[in-house]
Amino acid sequence: MNAPVAIVGSGIGGLVTALALAPMPVVLVTKAALGAETSTGWAQGGIAAALGPDDDAGLHLEDTLSAGDGLCDAAAAEAILSATPEAIAFLERHGVRFDRDAAGGLAFGLEAAHQRRRIIHAGGDATGAAVIAALSAAVAATPSIKAFTGVEVRRLLVADGRVCGLLCARDGHPFRLSASRVVLATGGIGGLYAASTNPAGNFGQGVMLAARAGALLADMEFVQFHPTALKTEIRPLPLISEAVRGDGAVLVNARGERFLAGTPGAELAPRDIVARAIAAEIARGGAVFLDARAALGSRFESRFPGISEICARAGIDPATDLIPVRPAEHYHMGGVAADAAGRTALEGLYAVGECAATGLHGANRLASNSLLEAAVTGLAAATDIAATPAPAPVTLPEAAFPLAPRLERVRQIVSASLGVTRNHDGLREAIAQLLPLAAGDGADADPAIVALSVAVFAMLREESRGGHARTDFPLKSEDSRRRAMTLDAVLAHARALSMPALAEIA
Repeated sequence: MNAPVAIVGSGIGGLVTALALAPMPVVLVTKAALGAETSTGWAQGGIAAALGPDDDAGLHLEDTLSAGDGLCDAAAAEAILSATPEAIAFLERHGVRFDRDAAGGLAFGLEAAHQRRRIIHAGGDATGAAVIAALSAAVAATPSIKAFTGVEVRRLLVADGRVCGLLCARDGHPFRLSASRVVLATGGIGGLYAASTNPAGNFGQGVMLAARAGALLADMEFVQFHPTALKTEIRPLPLISEAVRGDGAVLVNARGERFLAGTPGAELAPRDIVARAIAAEIARGGAVFLDARAALGSRFESRFPGISEICARAGIDPATDLIPVRPAEHYHMGGVAADAAGRTALEGLYAVGECAATGLHGANRLASNSLLEAAVTGLAAATDIAATPAPAPVTLPEAAFPLAPRLERVRQIVSASLGVTRNHDGLREAIAQLLPLAAGDGADADPAIVALSVAVFAMLREESRGGHARTDFPLKSEDSRRRAMTLDAVLAHARALSMPALAEIA
C-alpha cells in the first residue's frame, strides 16, 4: 500500500493542497490546531486578483515585475498570475465568501504599486481569518485528509535520493511518518525577528527542513518589512493594513510633515521604499504616524473593524487620533527554490506559499500576491502529485532526534544585523556569531541555519534592491541576478566570509 502525501503546515497553501488532492490519502501535519498560528490567519490584506472589467493578468504581471525590482522569474510569474481565476473559484467552492459590491460583483480595493483596484477581501480587513475558517472546515469534512495537530516536524527522511517521510515530535516524543511525497507549506521567518507581524514560532522551519535534506535555497536575502505595524509592546506587532493608505490615510512625522509627499507613489510607493523612509525618520530620533482622520474619520470603524479594535486596545481612536507606526518584518521573498508547481530540486519534495521561492516576488513582493501564490501553487502541486505515480514504499531510515528549537539568541543577532538596512560589518559579525550555532547540534542550530542563510545571501549581494538594502552599497548593480545554493554552500561561504570576524573575536 502506498504511503499518503504528507503536507506540513495548515495555512492557505497547505489547506488548499490537501483539499485539491482529495480523494487521495493525505496526512496534514501542523504544530498547532488546524489553521492556528499561521500567517494566513492574521492577514488583514486581501488577495490580488485581476478579475475586474478594466483589468487582466497582463496588467497584474506588469505590476508584479515592477515591484520585483528586476529579479522576478517572468515565466513563473506569468504562470502563477494566469491561474488566478481557477484559484479564486476553488476558494469559493470551498466556502470562502468574498466581499461584494452593491451590484453583487466582487468588491475590489487598491493597494500600493497596483495600477488597478484588484484586491478582493473576505470579511473586510479579516480576509486571512475568513479564508482559514472556511478551508479548515472543508478539510475537517474531507474523509481523505487526516490532520495531525500538535505535531512538530524536526527532519525530512530521505532514502535513495528522494524524500520518504518525516521525523516528528508530539509532546516531546519522537515518531516517524511515511510519505509518498512531502509538501512544505510552513510559512515565513518572522520568528527570527523581535519586531514582526507574524507568529513568533515561525522561524523558517520549511527552509531548515529542506536545506538539511539537500534542497536548494534561493533569494534568502530578500525580507520585506511592512511599513506600518502598530508601534506597541504587543508581540507579534499588530498590522495596520496597507488598505488604510489605499483609502487615503497619509504618513506624517512628529512635526506633522507628510515626508513621502515628494516620492513617486507617495504613501502607496512599493513597501521597501516606504519602510526605509519610515525607518530613516525614526532613526533621526523622530516618530511616525498614520493619519486617517481626514480620509476616513468616523468611517474608519465600519471600514476597518478589526484594525479599529486593535487600535482601541492600545487606547487609540483612528477617527480622532494619529496612529503610531513602525516597520516590522512581514514577508520573506526567499525560501526553498521551487518552480510554479512547487517542485524542488529534491525528488518527492514540494514547497508552496511563503516558504517557497518561485520567482514570483523577485526582490520585493507586490502587495496581496502572497495568498494568491499560496493558493495557486497549492493547486498546481496537487495536480502534479496526482499525475505522478507514487513511488514504491521504502523502509524509513533511522535518524537522530534533534532538540526542540530555541530562538532567543538567534533572534537577537538577526534583529541587530538583518533589519531594514544592512552593512558589511553587521553582516560579517552576524555570520561569525551564527556559524558555530548553525554548525552545531544545540537547540539554536535549526533557526541559526535559516538566519545564517539570510546573512550569507545578504553579504554576497553587494547592492541595494527591493527588500535588501545595504548602506555600504546603496545603488543597484547592473549585473544582478537571483542566487540559489545548498546548505553546504551556505556554510562554506559563511566560513570564508566570517574568518576576519572570527579572528577578531578570538
